[in-house]
Amino acid sequence: MHYLTFIGRRLLHIVPVLIGISLVSFLLVMLVPGDPVRLVLGPRATDDAVAAMREAWGLDRSLLSQYLTYVGNVVQGNLGDSLKYRLPVWDLIAQYLPRTAFLIGYVLAMTVPVTVLLAVTAARREGDWPDQVIRLLSVLGMTIPVFWLAVIFARLFGIQLGWFPVSGYGEGFLGHLHHLFLPAVSTSLWLAPVLTRNLRGALVQQMDADYVAACRAKGLPERLIFRRHILPNSVLPTLNLLGVMIAFLIGGSVVVEIVYAVPGLGALMIGAVLGRDYFVIQGLTLVYALVTVLVTLVIDLLTAAIDPRTVG
Repeated sequence: MHYLTFIGRRLLHIVPVLIGISLVSFLLVMLVPGDPVRLVLGPRATDDAVAAMREAWGLDRSLLSQYLTYVGNVVQGNLGDSLKYRLPVWDLIAQYLPRTAFLIGYVLAMTVPVTVLLAVTAARREGDWPDQVIRLLSVLGMTIPVFWLAVIFARLFGIQLGWFPVSGYGEGFLGHLHHLFLPAVSTSLWLAPVLTRNLRGALVQQMDADYVAACRAKGLPERLIFRRHILPNSVLPTLNLLGVMIAFLIGGSVVVEIVYAVPGLGALMIGAVLGRDYFVIQGLTLVYALVTVLVTLVIDLLTAAIDPRTVG
C-alpha cells in the first residue's frame, strides 16, 4: 500500500511539470522570430491570403485562447503538421524516435556492464595500481568531448580502416548494431567514466560502513557481504545519476547523430531549426521533456523498489 501511495504521489507531482512543459513548448513557437504563415505562403503572398491563413490556424486569437487550443490538441495527440514535410508532427516523431531510442539503448548496453566491472575492481583494490589506473582513465574520459571522439573514430575506423560505416542506420537488427557502433562507443566512452567514478566512490564509502564491520564480525564471507549488502546500497546514487544522464543523452544525442548522419530525433531537430519548422520544434521539445519526466519517474520507482525506505 505504501508503494502504491508513493506511485500516486509521484504521478501527482508530474501534473504541474507537464503543465509547465506545455507552456514552455507553446511559448517557444511564439518567441521564435519570423511568421510561420509567411514561411508557408512565401514572400509574395498577399495580405488577404496571410490574414485568411492566420484565421484558419487560429493565430488571430488571443494568446490564452491559442494556448488552450494547443493543450486540447496535445491531449488528443495532435501536435500540428510539419511545414517542411507536410506531414503530422507526431508521425515524423514516431518515424525518427526508434532510431534515437535504439542508439541510447545501445549506449547503455555498452556502458552499464563496463561501469560495474571497473567500479567494483577499483573499489576492491582501493589504493593499488588497478584503482589508480581506472581513476586516471575516468578523469581522462570525462575531459574528452564527445564530438571530438566521434570525429576521430569516424575518420580512423570508418574512413581510413573502413571497419564501420560512418552514416546511416542500417537494415535489420545486426545492421543497426553495425552502423551505430561508432556513435555508441563515442558516447559510452564519455558516459562510463562519470558513472564509474560515482559508483566507485559509493562502494568505497559503503565498505567502511558499520554494518559491514558487523557482518564481518559475524563471520560472513566477503563475497556474500559485497553482493548482498555493499553493492545494493551503493547502486542507488549511481542509479539516480544514470537517470539524469539518460535524460541528457536524449537531447545530447544530436551531436553524434549529426557527425554520423544518423536519422534520429537530433537530426530532425537540427533540420527543423534550420528550416524554421516551428511545429516540429515545438513537438520535439514537448517529447524531449515528456521522455525526461518518464525516465525520472522510472528511476524513482526503481529506487523505491531497491530501497523501500525511500518510499517514506
